[in-house]
Amino acid sequence: MDNLTALFISYVLYALICVQMRCTLSLVTMVLFEGRRQRRVLLECSNNAISAMLHSAPSLLPGPSRRCWMRVRNKDWWERIVLKQFSDDEWREHFRMTRRSFDKLCGLMEGIMSPQDVTVRAPVPLQMRIAIVLYKLASCAEYRVVANQFGVHKSTVKKFVYCFCKGMVSSVIHCIIKMPTAEEARAIATRFEQKYNIPQIIGFIDGTHIPVLPPSDGFKDFVNLKGWPSYVLQAVVDDMCRFWDIDCKMPGCTQEAQVLKQSPLYGQIHQLPKEPREINGTTVNLFLLGGLAYPLTDWLIKGYPPSLHITPEQNSFNVCLSAARTTVETAFSRLKSRWKVLLRRNDFHYTFTPHVIATCCALHNFCENEKEHISPAWAEEAKVLERGLPQPSGQPYTTSECSGGQKIRLALTEYLKTNFSSTLVTSSYQL
Repeated sequence: MDNLTALFISYVLYALICVQMRCTLSLVTMVLFEGRRQRRVLLECSNNAISAMLHSAPSLLPGPSRRCWMRVRNKDWWERIVLKQFSDDEWREHFRMTRRSFDKLCGLMEGIMSPQDVTVRAPVPLQMRIAIVLYKLASCAEYRVVANQFGVHKSTVKKFVYCFCKGMVSSVIHCIIKMPTAEEARAIATRFEQKYNIPQIIGFIDGTHIPVLPPSDGFKDFVNLKGWPSYVLQAVVDDMCRFWDIDCKMPGCTQEAQVLKQSPLYGQIHQLPKEPREINGTTVNLFLLGGLAYPLTDWLIKGYPPSLHITPEQNSFNVCLSAARTTVETAFSRLKSRWKVLLRRNDFHYTFTPHVIATCCALHNFCENEKEHISPAWAEEAKVLERGLPQPSGQPYTTSECSGGQKIRLALTEYLKTNFSSTLVTSSYQL
């Protein structure tokens, strides 16, 4: 019996030991498994955090080291040679005006082009900023070439050009290109009559095409009759070859008459000074002269269209108009001779090109007011460049014409016949 009891007790103890070992093994297994799960969760969170950092902040990754913070550039040409050694002729050659006129222009643009008071680097001075713009417009050199000449980065050149042109168009241009007052209009009409015998003229309206780099999706709209892309510059010129109205927003495919009707001038024509004058029994207000591509109205007079039945008096009137047309032709020639940027397809965006054209027109007026003359060499270079981009000839406006305009033209024809028949010389009419 004692042996059986001892055996039973031994069996129970063995069972308890086995249960204890299984429980211990299960506990150890559970601890090990929980640790792996926690490590796996931690590893996944770490990977997610690293991925988020890589996507949101790629700059945190190590990259190529920067060789220098700011390159030292040579401004010796501007600071030592231009400012201290240039003569007036050299100033005019490089910047299209003398030092005196240049300083006056700097005064006009000071509020737009002056450097900021607080900058990280030493700012480019006002005079140098404006000189960079004038050099670019006069030479049509690449940004890189202008930058190397002045010792700045090419992005700086572009920034100054855009700032200057936008500032000019938004404010300063309104003081340089503006409709004449009644007193100024009377003076213009008097000088026109003294030169060309026709009374009451306050300007000649005409257009010229300026090359542009057009957009790829609207290329055809910019192509003119000569097959190259352009903007149409419409301008009204006084007797001294100065612009008092311009419009340069219409693409090259647009006809002159349509450009006129889309321009601000067409809606503001009622603001023109009247100053009526009795001529051969007809009341004639101040008016514009134009070519055959424009409509005939009581404020815009053009010549008689070519015909086998044209009278000598009508032909003489056409000759006088053709002579007066040289005023606007001279103005366009001087404009393009000064600012070569208008003779080449440049690197400006096509939406910014009208700003450049308007700025050049304002600078042209500024130079004319300051009596800055044109170098013959500039004119010859402009003629060479223009041969590559021939100007389209205007299409005659054939729509029915205003009876008031016909009446005024007839009165002017009779006026010339009565007062200048002995001095008029007939020749072929080119308008």
